[in-house]
Amino acid sequence: MREIFGLFKTRRSLLKVLAELATRRWSNKSWTSLGGTKHIGQPFNKATLRNLLANAIYAGKVNHKGTTYPGEHPPIVEAALWEEVNAEIDTRRRQRSDVIRASQKALLAGLLFCASCERPMVASYTSKRDRRFRYYVCQSARQKGWASCPTKSVAAALIEDSVVAQLRSALGSEDIRRQLQIAETDWDHFLEDDPRALVLGILEHISYDGTTGAVAIKLGSNGRQS
Repeated sequence: MREIFGLFKTRRSLLKVLAELATRRWSNKSWTSLGGTKHIGQPFNKATLRNLLANAIYAGKVNHKGTTYPGEHPPIVEAALWEEVNAEIDTRRRQRSDVIRASQKALLAGLLFCASCERPMVASYTSKRDRRFRYYVCQSARQKGWASCPTKSVAAALIEDSVVAQLRSALGSEDIRRQLQIAETDWDHFLEDDPRALVLGILEHISYDGTTGAVAIKLGSNGRQS
Protein backbone atom coordinates (compact mmCIF):
# COMPACT_ATOMS: atom_id res chain seq x y z
CA MET A 1 0.00 0.00 0.00
CA ARG A 2 2.80 2.42 0.91
CA GLU A 3 4.53 1.58 -2.37
CA ILE A 4 1.41 2.43 -4.40
CA PHE A 5 1.03 5.78 -2.68
CA GLY A 6 4.71 6.43 -3.29
CA LEU A 7 4.32 5.60 -6.98
CA PHE A 8 1.52 8.13 -7.35
CA LYS A 9 3.49 10.79 -5.50
CA THR A 10 6.39 10.50 -7.95
CA ARG A 11 4.43 9.88 -11.17
CA ARG A 12 1.35 12.08 -10.61
CA SER A 13 -0.72 9.98 -13.00
CA LEU A 14 -3.17 7.13 -12.46
CA LEU A 15 -2.34 5.75 -15.91
CA LYS A 16 1.40 5.69 -15.21
CA VAL A 17 0.83 3.97 -11.88
CA LEU A 18 -1.49 1.45 -13.57
CA ALA A 19 1.20 0.68 -16.14
CA GLU A 20 3.75 0.07 -13.37
CA LEU A 21 1.33 -2.13 -11.41
CA ALA A 22 0.66 -4.16 -14.55
CA THR A 23 4.41 -4.57 -15.10
CA ARG A 24 4.78 -5.81 -11.52
CA ARG A 25 1.65 -7.99 -11.90
CA TRP A 26 0.13 -6.54 -8.76
CA SER A 27 -3.62 -6.96 -8.33
CA ASN A 28 -6.38 -6.30 -5.84
CA LYS A 29 -6.34 -8.63 -2.84
CA SER A 30 -8.02 -12.01 -2.96
CA TRP A 31 -10.65 -12.68 -0.32
CA THR A 32 -13.20 -15.24 0.84
CA SER A 33 -16.81 -14.34 1.59
CA LEU A 34 -18.66 -15.43 4.74
CA GLY A 35 -20.32 -18.08 2.61
CA GLY A 36 -16.97 -19.55 1.66
CA THR A 37 -16.81 -18.21 -1.90
CA LYS A 38 -13.29 -17.35 -2.98
CA HIS A 39 -12.72 -14.14 -4.95
CA ILE A 40 -9.45 -13.92 -6.84
CA GLY A 41 -7.78 -10.53 -6.97
CA GLN A 42 -8.19 -8.75 -10.32
CA PRO A 43 -5.77 -6.37 -12.06
CA PHE A 44 -6.22 -2.76 -11.06
CA ASN A 45 -8.14 -0.41 -13.32
CA LYS A 46 -8.50 3.34 -13.08
CA ALA A 47 -11.60 3.20 -10.87
CA THR A 48 -10.26 0.65 -8.37
CA LEU A 49 -6.92 2.45 -8.11
CA ARG A 50 -8.61 5.82 -7.55
CA ASN A 51 -10.88 4.32 -4.87
CA LEU A 52 -7.89 2.76 -3.12
CA LEU A 53 -5.96 6.03 -3.01
CA ALA A 54 -9.03 7.94 -1.82
CA ASN A 55 -9.77 5.54 1.05
CA ALA A 56 -9.25 7.50 4.28
CA ILE A 57 -8.79 4.29 6.27
CA TYR A 58 -5.21 4.04 5.04
CA ALA A 59 -4.45 7.41 6.66
CA GLY A 60 -5.86 6.29 10.01
CA LYS A 61 -9.19 8.02 9.44
CA VAL A 62 -12.81 7.08 8.84
CA ASN A 63 -15.35 8.68 6.55
CA HIS A 64 -18.95 9.05 7.69
CA LYS A 65 -21.60 10.73 5.53
CA GLY A 66 -19.03 12.75 3.63
CA THR A 67 -17.07 13.91 6.68
CA THR A 68 -13.66 12.49 7.64
CA TYR A 69 -12.86 11.83 11.31
CA PRO A 70 -9.77 10.54 13.12
CA GLY A 71 -9.96 6.76 13.47
CA GLU A 72 -8.96 4.48 16.31
CA HIS A 73 -6.65 2.41 14.08
CA PRO A 74 -3.03 3.26 13.20
CA PRO A 75 -2.39 4.71 9.73
CA ILE A 76 -0.70 2.69 6.99
CA VAL A 77 0.48 5.80 5.14
CA GLU A 78 1.35 9.20 6.53
CA ALA A 79 -1.59 11.60 6.69
CA ALA A 80 0.42 14.27 4.85
CA LEU A 81 1.08 11.88 1.95
CA TRP A 82 -2.58 10.85 1.81
CA GLU A 83 -3.65 14.51 1.75
CA GLU A 84 -1.12 15.33 -0.99
CA VAL A 85 -2.21 12.42 -3.19
CA ASN A 86 -5.90 13.17 -2.80
CA ALA A 87 -5.43 16.88 -3.46
CA GLU A 88 -3.85 15.88 -6.78
CA ILE A 89 -6.69 13.46 -7.54
CA ASP A 90 -9.30 16.14 -6.77
CA THR A 91 -7.51 18.56 -9.10
CA ARG A 92 -7.52 15.98 -11.88
CA ARG A 93 -11.22 15.29 -11.27
CA ARG A 94 -12.06 18.96 -11.70
CA GLN A 95 -10.00 19.03 -14.88
CA ARG A 96 -11.92 16.01 -16.18
CA SER A 97 -15.19 17.83 -15.46
CA ASP A 98 -13.93 20.67 -17.65
CA VAL A 99 -13.08 18.13 -20.34
CA ILE A 100 -16.57 16.60 -20.17
CA ARG A 101 -18.14 20.02 -20.61
CA ALA A 102 -15.80 20.75 -23.51
CA SER A 103 -16.55 17.38 -25.13
CA GLN A 104 -20.20 18.34 -25.57
CA LYS A 105 -19.01 20.49 -28.48
CA ALA A 106 -16.85 17.72 -30.01
CA LEU A 107 -18.05 16.86 -33.51
CA LEU A 108 -17.66 13.08 -33.15
CA ALA A 109 -18.65 12.71 -29.48
CA GLY A 110 -20.66 9.50 -29.00
CA LEU A 111 -19.94 8.30 -32.54
CA LEU A 112 -16.22 7.47 -32.55
CA PHE A 113 -14.97 4.04 -31.43
CA CYS A 114 -11.55 2.42 -31.20
CA ALA A 115 -11.28 -0.41 -33.74
CA SER A 116 -8.75 -2.29 -31.58
CA CYS A 117 -10.67 -2.25 -28.29
CA GLU A 118 -14.22 -1.68 -29.58
CA ARG A 119 -14.57 0.99 -26.89
CA PRO A 120 -15.71 4.61 -27.28
CA MET A 121 -13.11 7.29 -27.95
CA VAL A 122 -13.76 10.23 -25.65
CA ALA A 123 -13.12 13.87 -26.53
CA SER A 124 -10.46 15.57 -24.42
CA TYR A 125 -7.80 18.24 -24.69
CA THR A 126 -4.48 19.46 -23.35
CA SER A 127 -3.47 23.08 -22.87
CA LYS A 128 -0.07 24.63 -23.51
CA ARG A 129 0.28 28.30 -22.74
CA ASP A 130 -2.75 29.91 -24.40
CA ARG A 131 -3.38 27.11 -26.91
CA ARG A 132 -5.72 24.15 -26.53
CA PHE A 133 -5.01 20.90 -28.37
CA ARG A 134 -8.07 18.69 -28.86
CA TYR A 135 -7.96 14.93 -29.29
CA TYR A 136 -10.00 11.75 -28.82
CA VAL A 137 -8.67 9.06 -26.49
CA CYS A 138 -9.72 5.41 -26.26
CA GLN A 139 -11.71 4.74 -23.10
CA SER A 140 -9.76 1.52 -22.55
CA ALA A 141 -6.47 3.44 -22.56
CA ARG A 142 -7.89 5.92 -20.03
CA GLN A 143 -9.15 3.22 -17.68
CA LYS A 144 -6.54 0.46 -17.99
CA GLY A 145 -3.39 2.35 -18.93
CA TRP A 146 -1.79 3.69 -22.08
CA ALA A 147 -0.10 0.38 -22.95
CA SER A 148 -3.42 -1.52 -23.02
CA CYS A 149 -4.55 -0.01 -26.35
CA PRO A 150 -2.60 0.14 -29.64
CA THR A 151 -4.73 3.06 -30.85
CA LYS A 152 -4.45 5.20 -27.70
CA SER A 153 -5.56 8.59 -29.11
CA VAL A 154 -5.89 10.65 -32.25
CA ALA A 155 -5.78 14.38 -32.90
CA ALA A 156 -9.35 15.72 -33.13
CA ALA A 157 -8.71 17.83 -36.23
CA LEU A 158 -7.16 14.86 -38.06
CA ILE A 159 -10.03 12.42 -37.44
CA GLU A 160 -12.76 15.03 -37.90
CA ASP A 161 -11.30 16.17 -41.23
CA SER A 162 -11.08 12.55 -42.38
CA VAL A 163 -14.72 11.86 -41.51
CA VAL A 164 -15.90 15.05 -43.22
CA ALA A 165 -13.89 14.15 -46.34
CA GLN A 166 -15.44 10.67 -46.44
CA LEU A 167 -18.92 12.12 -46.03
CA ARG A 168 -18.26 14.63 -48.79
CA SER A 169 -17.29 11.76 -51.09
CA ALA A 170 -20.04 9.34 -50.00
CA LEU A 171 -22.82 11.92 -50.31
CA GLY A 172 -21.57 13.70 -53.41
CA SER A 173 -24.34 12.27 -55.55
CA GLU A 174 -27.69 14.05 -55.44
CA ASP A 175 -29.43 10.70 -55.94
CA ILE A 176 -27.76 9.26 -52.82
CA ARG A 177 -28.70 12.30 -50.78
CA ARG A 178 -32.28 11.95 -51.97
CA GLN A 179 -32.33 8.26 -50.97
CA LEU A 180 -31.04 9.16 -47.53
CA GLN A 181 -33.54 12.01 -47.25
CA ILE A 182 -30.83 14.60 -46.68
CA ALA A 183 -32.19 18.12 -46.97
CA GLU A 184 -30.34 20.31 -49.44
CA THR A 185 -30.10 23.03 -46.78
CA ASP A 186 -28.19 20.59 -44.53
CA TRP A 187 -25.94 19.70 -47.46
CA ASP A 188 -25.30 23.37 -48.19
CA HIS A 189 -24.35 24.00 -44.56
CA PHE A 190 -22.05 20.98 -44.71
CA LEU A 191 -20.29 22.36 -47.79
CA GLU A 192 -19.96 25.72 -46.04
CA ASP A 193 -17.82 24.14 -43.28
CA ASP A 194 -20.68 23.66 -40.86
CA PRO A 195 -20.85 19.84 -40.76
CA ARG A 196 -22.38 19.30 -37.30
CA ALA A 197 -26.05 18.90 -38.27
CA LEU A 198 -25.30 16.45 -41.06
CA VAL A 199 -22.78 14.45 -39.02
CA LEU A 200 -25.17 14.05 -36.09
CA GLY A 201 -28.12 13.36 -38.33
CA ILE A 202 -26.67 10.77 -40.70
CA LEU A 203 -23.74 9.02 -38.99
CA GLU A 204 -24.37 5.97 -36.83
CA HIS A 205 -20.85 4.73 -36.09
CA ILE A 206 -17.22 5.69 -36.78
CA SER A 207 -14.35 3.27 -36.27
CA TYR A 208 -10.71 4.38 -36.03
CA ASP A 209 -7.75 1.98 -36.19
CA GLY A 210 -4.68 3.66 -34.75
CA THR A 211 -2.34 0.95 -36.04
CA THR A 212 -3.24 1.56 -39.69
CA GLY A 213 -4.87 4.99 -39.59
CA ALA A 214 -8.01 3.57 -41.20
CA VAL A 215 -11.29 5.39 -40.59
CA ALA A 216 -14.57 3.59 -41.35
CA ILE A 217 -17.93 5.34 -41.22
CA LYS A 218 -21.40 3.83 -41.09
CA LEU A 219 -24.41 5.84 -42.19
CA GLY A 220 -27.47 5.45 -40.05
CA SER A 221 -30.32 5.58 -42.55
CA ASN A 222 -29.54 2.50 -44.60
CA GLY A 223 -26.35 1.05 -43.16
CA ARG A 224 -24.10 2.16 -46.00
CA GLN A 225 -20.43 1.89 -45.11
CA SER A 226 -17.42 3.73 -46.47
